[in-house]
Amino acid sequence: MSPETPSVEKDAAAYLKTWAARVEAELDRRVPEEGSEPPEMYRIMRYSLFAGGKRLRPVLFVAGCDAVGGNPEALLPAACALECIHTYSLIHDDLPAMDDDDFRRGKPTSHKVFGDAAAILGGDGLLTLAFRLMGDESMIRAAGAERVLEGVRILADAAGAAGMVGGQLLDIRAGGQVRRSGELEDIHRRKTGAMIRASVVLGGLLGGGDPGQLDALARYGERAGLAFQIVDDVLDVEGDDTTLGKSTGSDEAQEKATYPALHGLEASKEMAKAAVEEALAALSIFPEGAPALASLARFIVLRRF
Repeated sequence: MSPETPSVEKDAAAYLKTWAARVEAELDRRVPEEGSEPPEMYRIMRYSLFAGGKRLRPVLFVAGCDAVGGNPEALLPAACALECIHTYSLIHDDLPAMDDDDFRRGKPTSHKVFGDAAAILGGDGLLTLAFRLMGDESMIRAAGAERVLEGVRILADAAGAAGMVGGQLLDIRAGGQVRRSGELEDIHRRKTGAMIRASVVLGGLLGGGDPGQLDALARYGERAGLAFQIVDDVLDVEGDDTTLGKSTGSDEAQEKATYPALHGLEASKEMAKAAVEEALAALSIFPEGAPALASLARFIVLRRF
């Protein structure tokens, strides 16, 4: 590793910790307590939402907002919306009809605790709550109705059929039969990359970014999202259950399409590093290269390899 690595890790870890805690507090304030009506609904939603996690997508939102000189503190409902959508997707991914995982973030998965039907509804509740948060009155005051409406479109496209949901279906249908790198990248660009890209762009949009800045943030998010997915694939091979908080080796067991399966471990690691460099190059438009986004991109790879 280069001499700058400890500083990069320290800066990114501190930024993640600070803003993850702020997002956590905002989520706790905005998601009804477990005893709220209807019975058990919010208990199911809060179980997975507060089970841990790095809050990477909300923090990328904050960093995107920072990059354009916005005020992320005034826009935290959008950051919470991103985490609600991410958590809903994990609940559904873990179901027996999908990845059939028993643990997530070090705890039994939602369907193991509440049953399949309740887990599905808990995920649905988080997804719809996300759009309620996006339409919160404070968001209109902070960013203006036009930008909030565009943000809703961006988020819906990233989470829906053209993005995460469509990518998940492509992944399921492909099984282990993907033989071309372009096809695999398309799956991951939709399944994982779309929401990471949207997180950064949404922060820039609501923070008041201009079209050139938003284009740069989109390029950054696309390449950083690819790096994140490649690293996730690698960790499924050589990570450990305790560190990751979920079962490893499931990709191979299910014969899923992954970068290590197609390219091998070492080549996959180099591809992740190259994607990070491409993400960093997109930040040249910003003063000082948008240091928060830059350190987060490096952190995705450096802390794991």
